[in-house]
Amino acid sequence: MPRMTPVSKTARRSFSFPVRVYYEDTDMAGIVYYAGYLRFLERGRTEWLRALGIGQFRLAQEAGIAFAVRSLNIEYLKPARLDDVLGVFTEVESPGRAQVTLRQRIERDGEVLVEATVRVACIDARKMKPVALPEEIRTKMEMP
Repeated sequence: MPRMTPVSKTARRSFSFPVRVYYEDTDMAGIVYYAGYLRFLERGRTEWLRALGIGQFRLAQEAGIAFAVRSLNIEYLKPARLDDVLGVFTEVESPGRAQVTLRQRIERDGEVLVEATVRVACIDARKMKPVALPEEIRTKMEMP
Protein backbone atom coordinates (compact mmCIF):
# COMPACT_ATOMS: atom_id res chain seq x y z
CA MET A 1 0.00 0.00 0.00
CA PRO A 2 1.44 3.44 -0.91
CA ARG A 3 2.44 5.69 1.94
CA MET A 4 3.55 9.26 2.23
CA THR A 5 5.89 10.47 4.95
CA PRO A 6 7.60 13.80 5.59
CA VAL A 7 11.35 13.63 5.10
CA SER A 8 12.60 17.05 6.17
CA LYS A 9 11.73 20.41 7.64
CA THR A 10 12.07 21.99 4.20
CA ALA A 11 8.43 21.19 3.44
CA ARG A 12 9.21 18.47 0.92
CA ARG A 13 7.41 15.15 0.68
CA SER A 14 8.71 11.70 0.02
CA PHE A 15 6.23 9.18 -1.32
CA SER A 16 6.80 5.48 -1.84
CA PHE A 17 4.88 3.16 -4.11
CA PRO A 18 5.45 -0.60 -4.46
CA VAL A 19 5.81 -2.32 -7.83
CA ARG A 20 6.49 -5.94 -8.68
CA VAL A 21 8.71 -6.94 -11.58
CA TYR A 22 6.75 -9.02 -14.08
CA TYR A 23 8.00 -11.15 -16.94
CA GLU A 24 7.01 -8.41 -19.40
CA ASP A 25 9.45 -6.03 -17.66
CA THR A 26 12.50 -8.24 -18.19
CA ASP A 27 14.86 -9.47 -20.87
CA MET A 28 15.50 -13.17 -21.51
CA ALA A 29 17.83 -13.35 -18.49
CA GLY A 30 15.09 -12.16 -16.13
CA ILE A 31 16.69 -8.72 -15.63
CA VAL A 32 14.62 -5.55 -15.91
CA TYR A 33 15.14 -3.94 -19.31
CA TYR A 34 16.51 -0.40 -18.87
CA ALA A 35 13.40 1.31 -20.30
CA GLY A 36 11.22 -0.61 -17.85
CA TYR A 37 12.51 1.56 -15.03
CA LEU A 38 11.01 4.58 -16.78
CA ARG A 39 7.56 2.97 -16.49
CA PHE A 40 8.15 2.31 -12.79
CA LEU A 41 9.18 5.94 -12.26
CA GLU A 42 6.09 7.15 -14.15
CA ARG A 43 3.84 5.01 -11.96
CA GLY A 44 5.52 6.46 -8.89
CA ARG A 45 4.87 10.03 -10.06
CA THR A 46 1.29 9.24 -11.02
CA GLU A 47 0.52 7.62 -7.66
CA TRP A 48 2.25 10.49 -5.82
CA LEU A 49 -0.06 12.97 -7.58
CA ARG A 50 -3.07 10.76 -6.85
CA ALA A 51 -2.09 10.66 -3.15
CA LEU A 52 -2.04 14.47 -3.21
CA GLY A 53 -5.59 14.43 -4.60
CA ILE A 54 -4.51 15.35 -8.12
CA GLY A 55 -6.08 13.10 -10.75
CA GLN A 56 -4.33 13.63 -14.07
CA PHE A 57 -7.30 12.66 -16.24
CA ARG A 58 -9.63 14.97 -14.33
CA LEU A 59 -7.02 17.75 -14.44
CA ALA A 60 -6.82 17.46 -18.23
CA GLN A 61 -10.60 17.30 -18.63
CA GLU A 62 -11.55 20.06 -16.18
CA ALA A 63 -8.59 22.45 -16.23
CA GLY A 64 -7.15 21.63 -19.65
CA ILE A 65 -3.66 21.06 -18.26
CA ALA A 66 -1.31 18.10 -18.21
CA PHE A 67 2.19 17.21 -17.09
CA ALA A 68 4.99 16.37 -19.52
CA VAL A 69 8.50 15.17 -18.75
CA ARG A 70 10.89 17.89 -19.88
CA SER A 71 14.14 16.24 -18.86
CA LEU A 72 15.37 13.12 -17.14
CA ASN A 73 18.74 12.17 -15.69
CA ILE A 74 18.97 8.55 -14.59
CA GLU A 75 21.67 6.40 -13.02
CA TYR A 76 21.34 2.61 -13.17
CA LEU A 77 23.23 1.25 -10.16
CA LYS A 78 22.13 -2.37 -9.79
CA PRO A 79 19.70 -4.63 -11.66
CA ALA A 80 16.22 -5.62 -10.60
CA ARG A 81 15.06 -9.13 -11.44
CA LEU A 82 11.91 -11.03 -12.24
CA ASP A 83 9.47 -11.17 -9.29
CA ASP A 84 11.34 -8.54 -7.19
CA VAL A 85 9.16 -6.20 -5.16
CA LEU A 86 10.52 -2.70 -5.54
CA GLY A 87 9.82 0.60 -3.85
CA VAL A 88 9.57 3.65 -6.08
CA PHE A 89 10.28 6.81 -4.07
CA THR A 90 9.33 10.29 -5.25
CA GLU A 91 10.35 13.53 -3.56
CA VAL A 92 9.92 17.17 -4.60
CA GLU A 93 13.31 18.77 -5.10
CA SER A 94 12.19 22.19 -6.34
CA PRO A 95 8.75 23.35 -7.38
CA GLY A 96 8.75 26.20 -9.89
CA ARG A 97 6.09 28.38 -11.44
CA ALA A 98 5.42 26.12 -14.43
CA GLN A 99 7.52 23.05 -13.63
CA VAL A 100 8.64 20.86 -10.78
CA THR A 101 11.89 18.95 -10.34
CA LEU A 102 11.54 15.59 -8.63
CA ARG A 103 14.09 13.19 -7.22
CA GLN A 104 13.14 9.56 -7.63
CA ARG A 105 14.77 6.30 -6.71
CA ILE A 106 13.95 2.64 -7.00
CA GLU A 107 14.94 0.34 -4.15
CA ARG A 108 14.83 -3.35 -3.36
CA ASP A 109 14.88 -4.14 0.39
CA GLY A 110 16.47 -0.76 1.14
CA GLU A 111 19.17 -1.12 -1.54
CA VAL A 112 19.12 1.67 -4.16
CA LEU A 113 18.98 0.29 -7.69
CA VAL A 114 18.15 3.42 -9.69
CA GLU A 115 18.36 7.16 -9.03
CA ALA A 116 16.72 9.78 -11.25
CA THR A 117 16.07 13.48 -11.41
CA VAL A 118 12.99 14.32 -13.44
CA ARG A 119 11.84 17.78 -14.50
CA VAL A 120 8.12 17.86 -15.27
CA ALA A 121 6.44 20.81 -16.99
CA CYS A 122 2.83 21.89 -16.62
CA ILE A 123 1.36 22.40 -20.10
CA ASP A 124 -1.86 23.55 -21.73
CA ALA A 125 -3.17 20.21 -23.01
CA ARG A 126 -4.68 21.71 -26.16
CA LYS A 127 -1.90 24.11 -27.18
CA MET A 128 0.97 22.00 -25.85
CA LYS A 129 2.55 25.15 -24.38
CA PRO A 130 3.87 25.69 -20.83
CA VAL A 131 1.47 27.23 -18.31
CA ALA A 132 1.77 28.10 -14.64
CA LEU A 133 0.94 25.39 -12.13
CA PRO A 134 -2.40 26.17 -10.47
CA GLU A 135 -1.74 27.58 -6.99
CA GLU A 136 -3.71 24.76 -5.35
CA ILE A 137 -1.41 22.17 -6.94
CA ARG A 138 1.78 24.07 -6.04
CA THR A 139 0.56 24.32 -2.45
CA LYS A 140 -0.08 20.58 -2.28
CA MET A 141 3.37 19.83 -3.68
CA GLU A 142 5.05 22.11 -1.13
CA MET A 143 3.09 20.94 1.95
CA PRO A 144 5.01 19.22 4.74
